[in-house]
Amino acid sequence: MVNYTSVAEFLILGFPEFPKLQLPLFVLFSVLYLMAVLGNLLVIYIVCVDQHLHIPMYFFLTNLSALDICSLTSIVPKMLTILLANDCNISFVGCILQMYCYSLCIATEFALLTAMAYDRYIAICNPLRYLNIMNKKACAVLAAASWVVGLLDPLPHHIVISQFTFCDSNVINHFFCEVAAVVKLSCSDTSIMQTMNYILGLFALFIPFLLTLTSYMFIISTILKIRSSKGKSKAFSTCSSHLTVILLAYGTIIGVYMNPGSMDTAEPNKLPIAMYIVTLPLLNPLIYSLRSRELKVALKKAIMKTQ
Repeated sequence: MVNYTSVAEFLILGFPEFPKLQLPLFVLFSVLYLMAVLGNLLVIYIVCVDQHLHIPMYFFLTNLSALDICSLTSIVPKMLTILLANDCNISFVGCILQMYCYSLCIATEFALLTAMAYDRYIAICNPLRYLNIMNKKACAVLAAASWVVGLLDPLPHHIVISQFTFCDSNVINHFFCEVAAVVKLSCSDTSIMQTMNYILGLFALFIPFLLTLTSYMFIISTILKIRSSKGKSKAFSTCSSHLTVILLAYGTIIGVYMNPGSMDTAEPNKLPIAMYIVTLPLLNPLIYSLRSRELKVALKKAIMKTQ
């Protein structure tokens, strides 16, 4: 006989394998969280107040910064309460919402990065028509489409999970309501989840990757045709920040989530996943700030005004 229950709440284990590191991990993730949120808020503020930055690339960057803040806030505060106060309880509805918000952020991020790749393609391959093609309406449509993709793509996935029946155990062996960790607790037939995972990955990751790759193939082809080394360097500098962020985003998510057996192991790689969740939103504003001359100039102006 199998005892089926209607789960009202889950218990999130956190990091019990590191009993002596609970406080150091709390301090580390608190500092990284605050730095990431403040860094992204600073980027949004600077772009909003500086008229020179009211161009498509920085419009998409503010969307990416807002998304990074949402992604962090959906996971990190609860993780910190587990580390500091051992408050492991989360309601069933709260768990489903946390899973959905995190999946939404991942899908939206890669859709936004694809839109930014298209923006760089137009800027480099068709510079004379750039302002006509990437006008305010086009930018708004691309950004809205990215958010809609993020909202809709994981929705069926999480509706199905919310209908699952769960067995005696309601203990999630993770530091947040991660999809695979929650599905493992279900007594229902979860074979449909494998198909849905492929569909989710197709629309959220694979198609954006192909579109981004296509854009950069045209970009590289155009840059190689430029005769002067100075022209090549200038053209490449306009997309280097975005390319760095793309390599980090795809590289880390492949390394953390898509290595063989990562979804089936009894002990998930919690620390690498936690570092991925916290550090990538921190690195994004740093990369654009360090590589963008316009953003650095605007930042200096903002600092001078406060003095």
